[in-house]
Amino acid sequence: MFARTVRMQLKPNSVGEFTVMFEKEVIPVLRKQQGFKDEITFLPSDGKEAVAISLWEQKENAEAYSRGAYPELLKAMAKVIDGTPQVQNSEVSNSTWHKIAAR
Repeated sequence: MFARTVRMQLKPNSVGEFTVMFEKEVIPVLRKQQGFKDEITFLPSDGKEAVAISLWEQKENAEAYSRGAYPELLKAMAKVIDGTPQVQNSEVSNSTWHKIAAR
């Protein structure tokens, strides 16, 4: 399994709008992507940033999303995101939910 972590700075007072946009615009697109498994989004209490972790069957699935649908979603989310999000790609080493154990 492969993880794609996106750290975003949010515009002031945009947490509510971010949450609604993510639910209505981003998640439906993710669900249509080949190899997509799960999405987890974190909003620290200060409301200044969001962290989104998507899980994929394979690295190639995440890379295809990054080249295809992601740039368009980023444009749509520009009204609530400040600057360019930081993206980090990783192999998943453990997950109790997805029943992945360390190799």
